[in-house]
Amino acid sequence: MTTALVYDPFNLQHTYYGHPENSARLAGTWNLLEADRDRNGDGILTRLLRVESRPAPIEAITAVHTAKYVEGLEQMAARGGGRVDPDTYVLGATWQASLLAAGGLLAVTDAVLSGQADNGFALVRPPGHHARPHTGMGFCLFGNVAIAARHAQKAHGLERVLIVDFDVHHGNGTQEMFWDDPSVLVFNTHQFPYYPGSGSLDETGAGLGEGYTVNLPFPPGVGDAGYLAAFRQVLAPIARRFHPEMILLSAGYDAHWMDPLAQERLSVTGYAALVGELMALADELCGGRLVATLEGGYNLNVLPHCVLTTLRTLSADPAGVSDPFGPAPGREVEVADLIAAARRVHGVNSNQ
Repeated sequence: MTTALVYDPFNLQHTYYGHPENSARLAGTWNLLEADRDRNGDGILTRLLRVESRPAPIEAITAVHTAKYVEGLEQMAARGGGRVDPDTYVLGATWQASLLAAGGLLAVTDAVLSGQADNGFALVRPPGHHARPHTGMGFCLFGNVAIAARHAQKAHGLERVLIVDFDVHHGNGTQEMFWDDPSVLVFNTHQFPYYPGSGSLDETGAGLGEGYTVNLPFPPGVGDAGYLAAFRQVLAPIARRFHPEMILLSAGYDAHWMDPLAQERLSVTGYAALVGELMALADELCGGRLVATLEGGYNLNVLPHCVLTTLRTLSADPAGVSDPFGPAPGREVEVADLIAAARRVHGVNSNQ
């Protein structure tokens, strides 16, 4: 199993002291990856295919964003920065960091689709899944995963791409970009009602894209069992019906029970199980082609172990899960009724 990884330290230059989306997220994660060594001195980084970072071409970005927004963001950064909304900052380094975040994911996508790697992970920031066609939002500047989906179609000729988003916040930007597009299926699990306020069960797309947006709006308190059931009972049958040629994962780790920005109850071990489910679907449906990109995750102790565990899972590393925090204390909220409702909304019958 060959897993591609991209990381560029320039992304650390996009940072704002006191903001939850800051450079410490990547710096701490990279430190753990470098420190991961067995008795022979081998570690996770020695087992991965390192992909060279590169900025995304403007035409790849404007495949999902308006040219006016892209030009305005470049100009704002050139002036020294500002805000695109109250939560989303721009600095002088933000333009290049945003190009590298999107471009790094494109590089990993190319590595997988060209056969250099079986799967991959883009350790990049700023994140992307809240970015809308005409503006940034919610810490996000460019819709990295949406850019990669369009790139896979335009540059590699793919007809059907599945995007899965298990960030605790609804990926409203990704959803909006493919709302009426049947060639990209978007599946979201997220806390609801919560920021950004979208992602209800009845948001299923429009026009030709009706039914190609799937939302699992979880109440607070859902943990490993509920998330895994949603993947197995809702995502899996819908993915088999869609039959993607590639799976892209918006990998936000803020549904972990210790994350400060939400109230779900996933564990690091639970995340590994979800990634394992996606790998099995990718093996079954699209030759194992699965590429993940970092979204949220704001507990600086937890995030590095989530990423390390995801990389170990993707690469079938015998070291396995790195979970020093264990499961969430107490009992998780039951979501069987929600899962049953989602299956009805999306026409999943009892045999699927």
